[in-house]
Amino acid sequence: MKRIYWVLLALAAVACIVAGIIIYVPGPTAFAGGSTVALADYKDTNPTGVPPSLGKADIITRGEYLTRAADCEACHTSKGGVPYAGGLAFKLPFGTLYSPNITPDKETGIGNWTDANFINALHKGIAPDGSRFYPAFPYPSYTLLTDDDALAIKAYLFSLKPVHQPTPENTLMFPFNQRWGMMFWSLFYNSDQRYRPNPGQSAEWNRGAYLAEALGHCGECHTPRNLLQAVDNKKKFAGAVTAGWRAYNITQDKTTGIGSWDIKTTANFLAHGHVEGLGTASGPMGEAIDMSLRHMAPEDINALVVYLKTIPAIADTSLPVPKTMLASAFPSDHEMSENQRGSMVFAGACAACHNWTGKSAVLSYADFIGGRTVNDPTARNVAQAIVWGVTRHTPDGVVKMPAFGAAYTDEEIAAVSNYITARFGAEKSRITADEVRSISKQASQ
Repeated sequence: MKRIYWVLLALAAVACIVAGIIIYVPGPTAFAGGSTVALADYKDTNPTGVPPSLGKADIITRGEYLTRAADCEACHTSKGGVPYAGGLAFKLPFGTLYSPNITPDKETGIGNWTDANFINALHKGIAPDGSRFYPAFPYPSYTLLTDDDALAIKAYLFSLKPVHQPTPENTLMFPFNQRWGMMFWSLFYNSDQRYRPNPGQSAEWNRGAYLAEALGHCGECHTPRNLLQAVDNKKKFAGAVTAGWRAYNITQDKTTGIGSWDIKTTANFLAHGHVEGLGTASGPMGEAIDMSLRHMAPEDINALVVYLKTIPAIADTSLPVPKTMLASAFPSDHEMSENQRGSMVFAGACAACHNWTGKSAVLSYADFIGGRTVNDPTARNVAQAIVWGVTRHTPDGVVKMPAFGAAYTDEEIAAVSNYITARFGAEKSRITADEVRSISKQASQ
Protein backbone atom coordinates (compact mmCIF):
# COMPACT_ATOMS: atom_id res chain seq x y z
CA MET A 1 0.00 0.00 0.00
CA LYS A 2 2.84 2.36 0.89
CA ARG A 3 4.46 1.59 -2.45
CA ILE A 4 1.31 2.64 -4.34
CA TYR A 5 1.13 5.78 -2.22
CA TRP A 6 4.70 6.77 -3.12
CA VAL A 7 4.14 6.01 -6.81
CA LEU A 8 1.05 8.21 -6.86
CA LEU A 9 2.90 10.92 -4.99
CA ALA A 10 5.75 10.76 -7.51
CA LEU A 11 3.33 10.91 -10.44
CA ALA A 12 1.60 13.91 -8.86
CA ALA A 13 4.97 15.65 -8.42
CA VAL A 14 5.90 14.97 -12.04
CA ALA A 15 2.51 16.26 -13.17
CA CYS A 16 3.00 19.45 -11.15
CA ILE A 17 6.46 19.97 -12.62
CA VAL A 18 5.20 19.46 -16.18
CA ALA A 19 2.25 21.78 -15.54
CA GLY A 20 4.63 24.36 -14.10
CA ILE A 21 6.85 24.17 -17.18
CA ILE A 22 3.83 24.61 -19.44
CA ILE A 23 2.27 27.42 -17.42
CA TYR A 24 5.42 29.37 -16.57
CA VAL A 25 6.61 32.07 -18.95
CA PRO A 26 9.60 34.35 -18.33
CA GLY A 27 9.26 38.11 -18.27
CA PRO A 28 9.44 40.04 -21.54
CA THR A 29 13.08 41.16 -21.11
CA ALA A 30 14.35 38.12 -19.17
CA PHE A 31 16.21 36.91 -22.28
CA ALA A 32 18.76 39.73 -21.80
CA GLY A 33 19.96 38.36 -18.48
CA GLY A 34 21.34 40.47 -15.66
CA SER A 35 19.38 42.21 -12.95
CA THR A 36 16.79 44.95 -13.23
CA VAL A 37 16.15 47.91 -10.95
CA ALA A 38 13.22 50.10 -10.04
CA LEU A 39 12.91 53.12 -12.29
CA ALA A 40 13.69 55.45 -9.38
CA ASP A 41 17.04 53.67 -8.88
CA TYR A 42 18.08 53.80 -12.55
CA LYS A 43 20.97 56.21 -13.03
CA ASP A 44 20.90 56.64 -16.81
CA THR A 45 18.42 58.50 -19.05
CA ASN A 46 14.79 57.79 -18.15
CA PRO A 47 13.56 55.24 -20.75
CA THR A 48 9.88 56.09 -20.22
CA GLY A 49 7.75 58.98 -21.42
CA VAL A 50 8.18 60.88 -24.68
CA PRO A 51 11.34 61.64 -26.69
CA PRO A 52 13.41 64.69 -25.67
CA SER A 53 11.89 66.78 -28.47
CA LEU A 54 8.53 66.60 -26.65
CA GLY A 55 9.89 66.74 -23.12
CA LYS A 56 8.50 70.21 -22.45
CA ALA A 57 5.21 69.70 -24.31
CA ASP A 58 1.87 69.88 -22.50
CA ILE A 59 0.30 66.70 -21.16
CA ILE A 60 -2.18 66.34 -24.04
CA THR A 61 0.56 66.57 -26.67
CA ARG A 62 2.64 64.06 -24.76
CA GLY A 63 -0.44 61.87 -24.37
CA GLU A 64 -1.12 61.94 -28.09
CA TYR A 65 2.39 60.68 -28.82
CA LEU A 66 2.11 57.92 -26.24
CA THR A 67 -1.37 56.94 -27.44
CA ARG A 68 -0.03 56.51 -30.95
CA ALA A 69 2.99 54.59 -29.65
CA ALA A 70 0.57 52.30 -27.80
CA ASP A 71 -1.41 51.80 -31.05
CA CYS A 72 -4.77 52.34 -29.33
CA GLU A 73 -6.58 53.55 -32.45
CA ALA A 74 -6.08 50.32 -34.40
CA CYS A 75 -8.09 48.20 -31.95
CA HIS A 76 -10.59 50.79 -30.79
CA THR A 77 -11.83 51.82 -34.23
CA SER A 78 -14.26 49.75 -36.29
CA LYS A 79 -13.80 49.51 -40.04
CA GLY A 80 -14.85 52.89 -41.40
CA GLY A 81 -15.82 54.06 -37.90
CA VAL A 82 -14.91 57.06 -35.78
CA PRO A 83 -11.42 56.75 -34.25
CA TYR A 84 -11.44 55.45 -30.67
CA ALA A 85 -15.23 54.90 -30.65
CA GLY A 86 -14.76 51.11 -30.49
CA GLY A 87 -16.87 48.39 -32.06
CA LEU A 88 -14.07 46.48 -33.81
CA ALA A 89 -14.92 42.78 -33.81
CA PHE A 90 -12.31 40.24 -32.78
CA LYS A 91 -13.50 36.86 -34.02
CA LEU A 92 -12.20 34.04 -31.85
CA PRO A 93 -12.82 30.26 -32.01
CA PHE A 94 -15.15 30.58 -29.00
CA GLY A 95 -17.05 33.74 -29.96
CA THR A 96 -16.60 37.40 -30.80
CA LEU A 97 -15.20 40.24 -28.70
CA TYR A 98 -15.86 43.90 -29.48
CA SER A 99 -13.48 46.68 -28.53
CA PRO A 100 -15.06 49.34 -26.28
CA ASN A 101 -15.58 53.03 -26.92
CA ILE A 102 -12.71 54.98 -25.32
CA THR A 103 -13.83 58.48 -26.26
CA PRO A 104 -14.89 60.69 -23.28
CA ASP A 105 -18.59 60.09 -23.80
CA LYS A 106 -20.11 59.72 -20.33
CA GLU A 107 -22.71 57.11 -21.27
CA THR A 108 -21.01 54.84 -23.77
CA GLY A 109 -17.32 55.75 -23.39
CA ILE A 110 -14.90 56.43 -20.56
CA GLY A 111 -16.02 59.98 -19.71
CA ASN A 112 -16.80 59.08 -16.10
CA TRP A 113 -13.53 57.26 -15.44
CA THR A 114 -11.27 58.65 -12.72
CA ASP A 115 -7.48 58.57 -12.89
CA ALA A 116 -7.54 55.53 -10.61
CA ASN A 117 -10.07 53.80 -12.88
CA PHE A 118 -7.88 54.36 -15.92
CA ILE A 119 -4.70 53.16 -14.22
CA ASN A 120 -6.50 50.05 -12.90
CA ALA A 121 -7.67 49.23 -16.42
CA LEU A 122 -4.19 49.54 -17.95
CA HIS A 123 -2.25 47.95 -15.10
CA LYS A 124 -4.64 45.31 -13.79
CA GLY A 125 -7.22 44.74 -16.52
CA ILE A 126 -10.04 45.75 -14.17
CA ALA A 127 -12.95 47.98 -15.25
CA PRO A 128 -14.48 50.64 -12.95
CA ASP A 129 -17.37 48.29 -12.11
CA GLY A 130 -14.93 45.61 -10.99
CA SER A 131 -15.38 43.37 -14.03
CA ARG A 132 -12.33 41.91 -15.75
CA PHE A 133 -11.06 42.69 -19.20
CA TYR A 134 -9.99 39.90 -21.53
CA PRO A 135 -6.31 39.90 -22.57
CA ALA A 136 -7.33 40.88 -26.11
CA PHE A 137 -6.84 44.22 -24.36
CA PRO A 138 -3.07 43.94 -23.80
CA TYR A 139 -3.00 44.99 -20.16
CA PRO A 140 -0.26 42.41 -19.40
CA SER A 141 1.93 44.70 -21.55
CA TYR A 142 0.41 48.02 -20.53
CA THR A 143 1.00 47.11 -16.89
CA LEU A 144 4.63 48.13 -17.55
CA LEU A 145 3.57 51.73 -18.24
CA THR A 146 4.37 54.35 -15.62
CA ASP A 147 1.46 56.13 -13.95
CA ASP A 148 2.57 59.38 -15.58
CA ASP A 149 2.44 57.87 -19.06
CA ALA A 150 -0.92 56.21 -18.39
CA LEU A 151 -2.42 59.49 -17.22
CA ALA A 152 -0.97 61.37 -20.19
CA ILE A 153 -2.77 58.90 -22.47
CA LYS A 154 -5.96 59.49 -20.48
CA ALA A 155 -5.54 63.26 -20.84
CA TYR A 156 -5.28 62.91 -24.62
CA LEU A 157 -8.31 60.62 -24.86
CA PHE A 158 -10.33 63.02 -22.72
CA SER A 159 -9.42 65.87 -25.09
CA LEU A 160 -11.20 64.08 -27.95
CA LYS A 161 -14.76 64.80 -29.01
CA PRO A 162 -17.14 62.47 -27.15
CA VAL A 163 -18.80 59.93 -29.44
CA HIS A 164 -22.06 58.33 -28.32
CA GLN A 165 -21.63 54.76 -29.58
CA PRO A 166 -22.62 51.76 -27.47
CA THR A 167 -20.31 48.77 -27.66
CA PRO A 168 -21.97 45.62 -29.11
CA GLU A 169 -22.43 42.73 -26.71
CA ASN A 170 -19.71 40.07 -26.78
CA THR A 171 -20.87 36.66 -27.95
CA LEU A 172 -18.46 34.35 -26.14
CA MET A 173 -19.64 30.85 -25.31
CA PHE A 174 -19.49 29.33 -21.81
CA PRO A 175 -17.14 29.21 -19.92
CA PHE A 176 -15.22 31.93 -21.82
CA ASN A 177 -17.97 34.45 -21.09
CA GLN A 178 -17.21 34.29 -17.37
CA ARG A 179 -15.06 37.40 -16.90
CA TRP A 180 -14.39 36.67 -13.22
CA GLY A 181 -12.17 33.80 -14.31
CA MET A 182 -9.63 36.31 -15.59
CA MET A 183 -8.58 37.05 -12.01
CA PHE A 184 -6.95 33.62 -11.85
CA TRP A 185 -5.38 34.05 -15.29
CA SER A 186 -3.96 37.40 -14.18
CA LEU A 187 -2.37 35.82 -11.11
CA PHE A 188 -0.13 33.87 -13.48
CA TYR A 189 0.29 36.27 -16.38
CA ASN A 190 -0.09 39.87 -15.27
CA SER A 191 2.90 41.01 -13.24
CA ASP A 192 1.22 44.31 -12.25
CA GLN A 193 4.71 45.82 -12.15
CA ARG A 194 6.03 48.93 -13.86
CA TYR A 195 8.94 48.72 -16.28
CA ARG A 196 12.24 47.93 -14.59
CA PRO A 197 15.33 49.04 -16.53
CA ASN A 198 18.31 46.75 -17.01
CA PRO A 199 21.48 48.66 -15.99
CA GLY A 200 23.59 46.14 -17.90
CA GLN A 201 22.11 47.40 -21.17
CA SER A 202 22.42 50.79 -22.81
CA ALA A 203 19.98 53.64 -22.27
CA GLU A 204 18.89 53.27 -25.91
CA TRP A 205 18.22 49.55 -25.39
CA ASN A 206 16.08 50.30 -22.33
CA ARG A 207 14.13 52.93 -24.27
CA GLY A 208 13.58 50.39 -27.06
CA ALA A 209 12.46 47.78 -24.55
CA TYR A 210 9.93 50.19 -23.04
CA LEU A 211 8.60 51.08 -26.48
CA ALA A 212 8.40 47.46 -27.63
CA GLU A 213 7.11 45.82 -24.45
CA ALA A 214 5.09 48.44 -22.56
CA LEU A 215 3.75 50.69 -25.33
CA GLY A 216 3.98 48.84 -28.64
CA HIS A 217 3.20 45.42 -27.08
CA CYS A 218 4.92 43.72 -30.04
CA GLY A 219 4.85 40.32 -28.40
CA GLU A 220 1.06 40.28 -28.29
CA CYS A 221 1.08 39.59 -32.04
CA HIS A 222 4.55 38.23 -32.81
CA THR A 223 4.95 35.74 -29.93
CA PRO A 224 3.18 32.35 -29.81
CA ARG A 225 0.81 31.68 -26.91
CA ASN A 226 0.82 28.78 -24.49
CA LEU A 227 -2.09 26.48 -23.66
CA LEU A 228 -3.63 29.13 -21.42
CA GLN A 229 -3.39 31.76 -24.17
CA ALA A 230 -0.64 33.75 -22.50
CA VAL A 231 2.24 35.17 -24.53
CA ASP A 232 4.99 32.53 -24.29
CA ASN A 233 8.25 34.46 -23.98
CA LYS A 234 10.19 31.22 -24.21
CA LYS A 235 9.52 31.63 -27.94
CA LYS A 236 9.78 35.40 -27.92
CA PHE A 237 8.92 37.09 -31.24
CA ALA A 238 9.11 33.76 -33.11
CA GLY A 239 5.85 34.46 -34.99
CA ALA A 240 2.17 33.68 -34.42
CA VAL A 241 -1.29 33.96 -35.99
CA THR A 242 -3.26 37.02 -34.90
CA ALA A 243 -6.75 38.03 -36.06
CA GLY A 244 -6.47 35.61 -38.95
CA TRP A 245 -3.15 37.06 -40.17
CA ARG A 246 0.29 35.58 -39.71
CA ALA A 247 2.62 37.84 -37.70
CA TYR A 248 6.04 36.75 -38.88
CA ASN A 249 9.19 35.84 -37.00
CA ILE A 250 11.07 39.00 -35.90
CA THR A 251 13.85 37.27 -33.98
CA GLN A 252 17.45 37.56 -35.15
CA ASP A 253 17.28 34.32 -37.12
CA LYS A 254 18.95 35.19 -40.42
CA THR A 255 16.79 32.99 -42.64
CA THR A 256 13.27 33.12 -41.23
CA GLY A 257 13.52 36.19 -39.00
CA ILE A 258 15.07 39.62 -39.48
CA GLY A 259 18.63 38.76 -38.49
CA SER A 260 19.92 39.52 -41.98
CA TRP A 261 18.41 43.02 -41.97
CA ASP A 262 20.88 45.76 -41.12
CA ILE A 263 19.99 48.62 -38.77
CA LYS A 264 18.98 51.01 -41.54
CA THR A 265 16.78 48.44 -43.27
CA THR A 266 15.02 47.50 -40.04
CA ALA A 267 14.44 51.17 -39.16
CA ASN A 268 13.05 51.90 -42.64
CA PHE A 269 10.64 48.99 -42.43
CA LEU A 270 9.39 50.04 -39.01
CA ALA A 271 8.94 53.65 -40.11
CA HIS A 272 7.39 52.98 -43.52
CA GLY A 273 6.27 49.33 -43.59
CA HIS A 274 8.12 48.79 -46.82
CA VAL A 275 11.63 48.07 -48.03
CA GLU A 276 12.28 47.30 -51.67
CA GLY A 277 13.23 43.65 -52.04
CA LEU A 278 11.72 42.70 -48.67
CA GLY A 279 8.04 43.36 -49.23
CA THR A 280 5.34 45.54 -47.75
CA ALA A 281 3.54 45.27 -44.42
CA SER A 282 -0.20 44.60 -44.60
CA GLY A 283 -2.99 43.54 -42.28
CA PRO A 284 -2.50 44.35 -38.57
CA MET A 285 1.20 45.13 -39.13
CA GLY A 286 0.31 47.60 -41.86
CA GLU A 287 -2.14 49.24 -39.45
CA ALA A 288 0.54 49.37 -36.74
CA ILE A 289 2.87 51.15 -39.16
CA ASP A 290 0.22 53.60 -40.38
CA MET A 291 -1.43 54.39 -37.05
CA SER A 292 1.55 54.12 -34.74
CA LEU A 293 5.12 53.59 -35.90
CA ARG A 294 5.24 56.13 -38.72
CA HIS A 295 4.33 58.84 -36.20
CA MET A 296 7.23 58.05 -33.90
CA ALA A 297 10.39 60.14 -33.58
CA PRO A 298 13.44 58.79 -35.48
CA GLU A 299 15.33 58.34 -32.22
CA ASP A 300 12.56 56.09 -30.92
CA ILE A 301 12.56 54.02 -34.10
CA ASN A 302 16.32 53.61 -33.69
CA ALA A 303 15.87 52.57 -30.06
CA LEU A 304 13.37 49.92 -31.15
CA VAL A 305 15.90 48.60 -33.66
CA VAL A 306 18.64 48.46 -31.01
CA TYR A 307 16.33 46.39 -28.83
CA LEU A 308 15.15 44.09 -31.63
CA LYS A 309 18.75 43.37 -32.62
CA THR A 310 19.27 41.64 -29.25
CA ILE A 311 16.32 39.23 -29.48
CA PRO A 312 17.66 35.65 -29.58
CA ALA A 313 17.34 33.87 -32.91
CA ILE A 314 14.62 31.25 -33.23
CA ALA A 315 14.21 29.46 -36.55
CA ASP A 316 10.78 28.94 -38.07
CA THR A 317 11.05 25.65 -39.92
CA SER A 318 7.75 26.26 -41.72
CA LEU A 319 9.20 29.14 -43.75
CA PRO A 320 11.53 28.63 -46.73
CA VAL A 321 14.35 30.94 -47.75
CA PRO A 322 12.58 33.77 -49.64
CA LYS A 323 12.88 33.80 -53.42
CA THR A 324 14.47 37.04 -54.59
CA MET A 325 14.65 36.53 -58.38
CA LEU A 326 12.19 38.17 -60.76
CA ALA A 327 9.67 35.87 -62.39
CA SER A 328 9.56 35.60 -66.17
CA ALA A 329 7.89 38.39 -68.13
CA PHE A 330 5.26 36.00 -69.44
CA PRO A 331 3.83 32.81 -67.90
CA SER A 332 4.52 29.53 -69.64
CA ASP A 333 1.77 27.39 -71.14
CA HIS A 334 2.51 24.71 -68.56
CA GLU A 335 2.18 27.20 -65.74
CA MET A 336 -1.11 28.49 -67.09
CA SER A 337 -2.56 25.03 -67.57
CA GLU A 338 -1.43 23.82 -64.15
CA ASN A 339 -3.51 26.46 -62.39
CA GLN A 340 -5.77 27.86 -65.07
CA ARG A 341 -8.26 29.40 -62.66
CA GLY A 342 -5.56 31.10 -60.59
CA SER A 343 -3.67 32.42 -63.61
CA MET A 344 -6.87 33.83 -65.11
CA VAL A 345 -7.78 35.66 -61.89
CA PHE A 346 -4.23 37.01 -61.65
CA ALA A 347 -4.32 38.21 -65.26
CA GLY A 348 -7.64 39.97 -64.72
CA ALA A 349 -7.18 41.45 -61.24
CA CYS A 350 -3.50 41.47 -60.25
CA ALA A 351 -1.07 41.71 -63.17
CA ALA A 352 -1.74 45.37 -63.99
CA CYS A 353 -0.33 46.51 -60.62
CA HIS A 354 1.93 43.67 -59.51
CA ASN A 355 3.28 42.73 -62.96
CA TRP A 356 3.99 39.23 -64.20
CA THR A 357 7.58 39.59 -62.98
CA GLY A 358 6.59 40.58 -59.44
CA LYS A 359 8.30 43.94 -59.89
CA SER A 360 5.57 46.56 -60.13
CA ALA A 361 5.82 49.19 -62.85
CA VAL A 362 3.30 51.29 -60.89
CA LEU A 363 4.48 51.42 -57.27
CA SER A 364 7.26 49.69 -55.33
CA TYR A 365 4.79 49.01 -52.48
CA ALA A 366 3.15 46.53 -54.89
CA ASP A 367 6.35 44.54 -55.46
CA PHE A 368 6.21 40.83 -54.65
CA ILE A 369 9.92 40.02 -54.91
CA GLY A 370 11.54 39.00 -51.64
CA GLY A 371 8.41 39.58 -49.56
CA ARG A 372 7.71 37.13 -46.74
CA THR A 373 4.00 37.00 -47.59
CA VAL A 374 4.44 35.43 -51.05
CA ASN A 375 7.09 33.10 -49.63
CA ASP A 376 4.77 31.78 -46.93
CA PRO A 377 3.56 28.25 -47.86
CA THR A 378 0.34 28.76 -45.90
CA ALA A 379 -0.66 31.68 -48.20
CA ARG A 380 -2.65 32.96 -45.22
CA ASN A 381 -1.68 36.61 -45.62
CA VAL A 382 -1.92 36.50 -49.41
CA ALA A 383 -5.53 35.33 -49.13
CA GLN A 384 -6.35 37.89 -46.42
CA ALA A 385 -4.95 40.74 -48.52
CA ILE A 386 -7.02 39.61 -51.50
CA VAL A 387 -10.20 39.29 -49.44
CA TRP A 388 -9.91 42.53 -47.45
CA GLY A 389 -7.64 44.69 -49.58
CA VAL A 390 -4.72 46.77 -48.32
CA THR A 391 -4.58 50.47 -47.48
CA ARG A 392 -1.19 52.04 -46.79
CA HIS A 393 0.10 55.53 -46.08
CA THR A 394 3.24 56.16 -48.14
CA PRO A 395 5.46 59.25 -48.29
CA ASP A 396 3.62 60.08 -51.52
CA GLY A 397 0.13 59.64 -50.10
CA VAL A 398 -2.41 56.89 -49.45
CA VAL A 399 -2.36 53.86 -51.76
CA LYS A 400 -5.02 51.18 -51.83
CA MET A 401 -5.29 47.67 -53.12
CA PRO A 402 -9.03 47.03 -53.47
CA ALA A 403 -10.78 44.25 -51.59
CA PHE A 404 -11.72 41.34 -53.85
CA GLY A 405 -13.57 39.24 -51.30
CA ALA A 406 -16.95 40.08 -52.78
CA ALA A 407 -15.79 39.91 -56.39
CA TYR A 408 -14.40 36.38 -56.38
CA THR A 409 -15.44 33.08 -54.85
CA ASP A 410 -13.45 31.36 -52.11
CA GLU A 411 -12.36 28.82 -54.73
CA GLU A 412 -11.03 31.57 -56.99
CA ILE A 413 -9.24 33.32 -54.12
CA ALA A 414 -7.61 30.04 -53.10
CA ALA A 415 -6.56 29.39 -56.70
CA VAL A 416 -4.99 32.80 -57.24
CA SER A 417 -3.29 32.66 -53.82
CA ASN A 418 -1.68 29.36 -54.79
CA TYR A 419 -0.74 30.78 -58.17
CA ILE A 420 0.97 33.81 -56.58
CA THR A 421 3.07 31.72 -54.18
CA ALA A 422 4.03 29.27 -56.94
CA ARG A 423 5.06 32.03 -59.36
CA PHE A 424 6.71 34.52 -57.01
CA GLY A 425 7.58 32.53 -53.89
CA ALA A 426 10.03 29.80 -52.97
CA GLU A 427 7.38 27.17 -52.34
CA LYS A 428 3.91 26.65 -53.77
CA SER A 429 1.04 26.87 -51.30
CA ARG A 430 -1.97 24.59 -51.28
CA ILE A 431 -4.56 26.69 -49.53
CA THR A 432 -8.14 25.49 -50.03
CA ALA A 433 -11.44 27.31 -50.41
CA ASP A 434 -12.46 26.08 -46.95
CA GLU A 435 -9.29 27.55 -45.46
CA VAL A 436 -9.92 30.88 -47.21
CA ARG A 437 -13.42 30.89 -45.77
CA SER A 438 -12.11 30.04 -42.30
CA ILE A 439 -9.26 32.54 -42.09
CA SER A 440 -11.43 35.31 -43.49
CA LYS A 441 -13.86 34.79 -40.63
CA GLN A 442 -11.02 35.18 -38.12
CA ALA A 443 -10.02 38.67 -39.28
CA SER A 444 -10.95 41.66 -37.10
CA GLN A 445 -13.78 43.69 -38.57
